Parts: sequence; C-alpha cells; structure tokens
Amino acid sequence: MLRRCLGRLVLAVAGASLAYFAATLALDPRASLEGRSPRPPRAAVSARLASLGLDGPPARRYATWASGVARGDFGATLDGVPVRGELLRRAGASLRLVAAGGALGWAGGVLLGAVRACRPQGALDRLITAGALVTMATPAFALAVLLQTAAQSVNSWTGAPVFAWTGEYTPGAAGPAADRLRHLLLPATVLALGQAAMCARYQRGLLLDALNSGCVRAAMARGLRRRTALRRHALRVTVAPMTTFAAYDFAALLTGTAVTEKVFAWHGLGEWLIDSIAGDDVNAVAACGCAAAMAIAAVGLLADLAHVALDPRARP
Repeated sequence: MLRRCLGRLVLAVAGASLAYFAATLALDPRASLEGRSPRPPRAAVSARLASLGLDGPPARRYATWASGVARGDFGATLDGVPVRGELLRRAGASLRLVAAGGALGWAGGVLLGAVRACRPQGALDRLITAGALVTMATPAFALAVLLQTAAQSVNSWTGAPVFAWTGEYTPGAAGPAADRLRHLLLPATVLALGQAAMCARYQRGLLLDALNSGCVRAAMARGLRRRTALRRHALRVTVAPMTTFAAYDFAALLTGTAVTEKVFAWHGLGEWLIDSIAGDDVNAVAACGCAAAMAIAAVGLLADLAHVALDPRARP
C-alpha cells in the first residue's frame, strides 16, 4: 500500500508540474498587464512580474513556484489577490457540485446498466443505449443550455421559480437550504447525465460477463431467475471494477465541471480556471491544475483502497 501511495504522490507532482509549465509557456502575463487601461509603464510591469515570480526563464519560475507550493504559498494573481485563499474558497463550491453530480451520475449509471443487462438487446436496452450515445455525443455546454431552456419554460408555465440556474444561491432568499438545492439541481444534472451514460455502458458489460460466468449460470440452471441472479450475485461481483472505473472517469468529470460552472455562473475552480486562462494569469491557472492533479491522485488512491477492501484477490 505504501508503494501505491508513493505512486499516486508522484503522479500528483508530475501533473501539477506539467500544469505549471503549460501555463507559463502558453500564457503571456506581460501582454495582459501592458494591455490594461491606462497603460502602465514598462518598468512597473517588469517589477510586478518579478514580485509575482513570473520573470526569467521557465525553469527558474517553476523552482520559485514549487518552493512556494511546498510551503503552502501559491503566490498571487495579477491583481495581487492571494491565490491560496481564492483557491480554498472556490474548491468548496466545486466540491459540492462534483459530489452531487458524480453521486447522481454513478448511481444512475449503475441502475441503468442493471436494467439493460436484465434484457440485453431488448427494446429498453436499445432505447437506453441510444439515449446514452446521444448524451455522450452532446457537449456539456449544449446540455446546460438545453436544461436552462427547459427550466425557463417550466418556470413560465407554472408561474413560480421552480428552477434557478445562476450562481449558488439567491441573496436574501427565504429558506437558504432549499434555495441552494434549487440552484444545485440543474448543474448537477448536467454532470450526472454524462456520467450516467458512460457508467451505464460499462456496468452493462460487467454484468453480462458476470451473468455468463460458470457459477451464475449454474445457479440459473437450478431455477434461479435472471433478475434474482443479477441482484444477488452479478451486482456484487461488479462493485470492485466499478470503483476503478469511477476513479479513471473522475478526470472527465472535472473537465465537464469547468464548462458547467462557467455556463451556470457557479463560482468554483472551473469558472476561475477559464477566466484565468482568458486573463493570462499564470499563478491562478497553475493552482487550478495543481488542485486537479491532487484531487485525481486522491480519488485514485481511494479507489485502490476500496478495490482492495472489496476484492480479496487484490490483497497482498
């Protein structure tokens, strides 16, 4: 297990480092500062970049940034705002959205996969397959816009604000918990649809393999119904590989989160990342990349631990 932890740590460091080099090579903070109005003096821009650790060759910039991250200091944005405080504030908003969307998507995917495996090649299986393919082929921003349009139609038809889709909450709203839930519903649904579509396809294949195994076929030969065999035996066998799939699918979930946050004005890390790329803010982009790398590594480690706990064959 120690080897697994060290391996995930190395992956997190490598991912964060690649994110920093990608940001520092692709973005131009000097042009962003010089393009402001009124135009600052060139000497002031150079001094500002030096104070942020954004001057000099990329290797020296990386060394300055990495030494700061090791102390918990992610530097400051081009506007002088400490990156760490903004990172922590926005990470909480993204965590709520990812947790809700991921849980709904993975639970729905497992359920749809089980329904499809009950009657493979049946009408319901084909219908769910078509829906999953259409969902996976539709970009996240298109799903978001479609849901917003549908929600607006429902609000107009009922004459009441049933759905809300801008920000995390309505300032001054009565019943803050219910209001936050209304704001969370649509963006979480966008994430859940994509996750459910992918999980359903993978779960169906796992269940069909389990149902075709020797022990399950022998149980059905003795009179056990297919649906009962799926619930008692096949689902239990597929739990461990589904945890591994969920870990690898987490990166795709984060990608969809960035677009979803921007569309729904959800002030999380994804929205901050897109705005920071547009503003050539290297330290903010690097911090988002570092957070994503650490999150993916942590989820992968949790999936490894869950796989070992669920599957005795994976234990040393």
